[in-house]
Amino acid sequence: MRLFIAEKPSLGRAIADVLPKPHKKGEGYIETAQGDVVTWCIGHLLEQAEPDAYDAAYKQWRMEQLPIIPAQWQLVAKPKTRSQLTVIKGLIKRADCVVNAGDPDREGQLLVDEVIDFLGYPKSRPVQRCLISDLNPPAVRRALEGLRDNKEFVPLAVSALARSRADWLYGINMTRAYTLLGRKAGCSALLSVGRVQTPLLGLVVRRDLEIEAFVPKPFYEVLAHVATAGNERFCAKWLPSEACQPWQDEEGRVLRRALAENVVNRIAGKAARVEEVEEQARKQAAPLPYNLSSLQIDAAKRFGMDAKRVLDICQSLYERHKLITYPRSDSRHLPGDHLGRAPRVRDAIAATAPTLASAVAEADGSLRSKAWNDSKVDAHHAIIPTEKQGNGATLSADENKIYGLVARQYLLQFYPPFEYNDSRVLLRIEGGLFQAKARRIVKAGWKALLGVEEEDDEEKAGTLPALKEGEQLLCERGELLEKMTQAPKAFTDASLLAAMTGIARFVQDPEIRKTLRETDGLGTEATRAGIIDLLFKRQFLHRQGKSIKATPTGRALVQALPESATTPDMTALWEQSLGQIAERHGSYQHFMGPLTEQLNGLIEGARHSSGADFSGLPKESAGRRSFPKRKSAAAGRGRKPGTKPGSATSSTGRGASRRAGKGKAA
Repeated sequence: MRLFIAEKPSLGRAIADVLPKPHKKGEGYIETAQGDVVTWCIGHLLEQAEPDAYDAAYKQWRMEQLPIIPAQWQLVAKPKTRSQLTVIKGLIKRADCVVNAGDPDREGQLLVDEVIDFLGYPKSRPVQRCLISDLNPPAVRRALEGLRDNKEFVPLAVSALARSRADWLYGINMTRAYTLLGRKAGCSALLSVGRVQTPLLGLVVRRDLEIEAFVPKPFYEVLAHVATAGNERFCAKWLPSEACQPWQDEEGRVLRRALAENVVNRIAGKAARVEEVEEQARKQAAPLPYNLSSLQIDAAKRFGMDAKRVLDICQSLYERHKLITYPRSDSRHLPGDHLGRAPRVRDAIAATAPTLASAVAEADGSLRSKAWNDSKVDAHHAIIPTEKQGNGATLSADENKIYGLVARQYLLQFYPPFEYNDSRVLLRIEGGLFQAKARRIVKAGWKALLGVEEEDDEEKAGTLPALKEGEQLLCERGELLEKMTQAPKAFTDASLLAAMTGIARFVQDPEIRKTLRETDGLGTEATRAGIIDLLFKRQFLHRQGKSIKATPTGRALVQALPESATTPDMTALWEQSLGQIAERHGSYQHFMGPLTEQLNGLIEGARHSSGADFSGLPKESAGRRSFPKRKSAAAGRGRKPGTKPGSATSSTGRGASRRAGKGKAA
């Protein structure tokens, strides 16, 4: 008997639907005509034990107990879903082969692996892996025909295992330390600290402080109004020379009005010599299909939706309507064999979103964009529409919006490049250098679907006359532009997500920044929305219109913590190390060892801190929650302790749980 263990009931039913009938439905499972059985988890069935499972003394929070570091990790059954775990326990005893049908990512891998290991399935028996990213029957059948050996995914599970345990160690210990510190200063709030949530909070706090400290300053630009012999006119912008540096800021803006006025007066009525003419024909390929973060960023910009709302809508389109593929994907590429199914996907788009029917009709199916790349696809691929033809009338307004975004981004892959010519002219006027730029669109290509104006650069708008090097022109007059420096913009849903995905821009240490790959981010596709939401729920962040700001409690926490805990350097390196484990380039031991040493140092720092940053909090900002006696901030909920041990260095990656609830880590 093959036992399929899906991550959720909806996935279990999708698997059973394509297996031989008639089916026999039991409590928590479906048996097929050939004797195979499909069962399912309900998200997490297991969670990491609370500290008091290791020692009853940990029920009371005391600074002298920290750091708490388990010698042997323990998992416990979640009380609400214990009955389903019992169902799987009975079925796994009869199984000749188990198929892990967790979601196609590192966390989904571990979620099912940990259940298989916890229930004592013999390691000598086979375990296969089923990767399903589309719940429609044809896609599920293809996935079942392509089962792989679960051993191929051991590094993925070990990466999730390391992340899970590291987050527990960091979250449990740092939360207890700083909640105790806050209590000493009169703050009754639960001051949760996490290796992802706290650096994210730190980004917002530092941006708020920059805005508050900002003092606007005037700066000056000079435009030369130039005419050709044929009376064609255009403007060129002054490029200050090195001699002007004493009167410029770090961004090269001229801060002294008299200097700019002198240039304006000097160039009026003078000759302008063409020093350089550059024209380049350029092509810009269509952007790749979405992964979750890029979809969330676009939805925030276009519709003002927060990250969690977008993820919830995507889950509905995936599980309930079966109109898009697996949404928690970090990939923006597609497998090559999908290209053969593309005509059916385009037909489905035309039927489901009639407003895109003309875009489907104009798509060129013979084109193959760089999205199709097998080397960049493994457990999951980009988020795209499925082959199912839906009815837009049955979708909510927001579901239609998100489906439309996903569908349009997919259709872009069948449109030609955006073609344009960029022109740049350098002029010399009275010894000063001036520059003019222009862009001429040759073919709109894929931008016809977006509206070309969306991404045009203001400075490059318009056209330039045909010019030659050495040509003499006339500067008719100069123009002084007085502008004001602008404060940094407060974070919004879109810019905060963009900061999480491009975290290297915010890394302090230049050496660390060099080592980070462009794709490394703060958190993962599956966790980012939950982390942002968590900071709001814990009253560390709040909204002012579209702006996201830190609360007094959030600010006090960041100011009390050591800088290393509030900047993304540490967690960015964590994510890089976890990625290396998943790719077989790193090990569990090499990741956990240094982390434990670092944790010891952080707790020692908290032990010697006064907690003064919390003393000035007003009562309403300090929070009304009572000081937790037992509840663990990192684990999220207090649980009855259990005794089932998990192997600390399991070679299969089975035997440890990430925190309860997918997407709530750190």
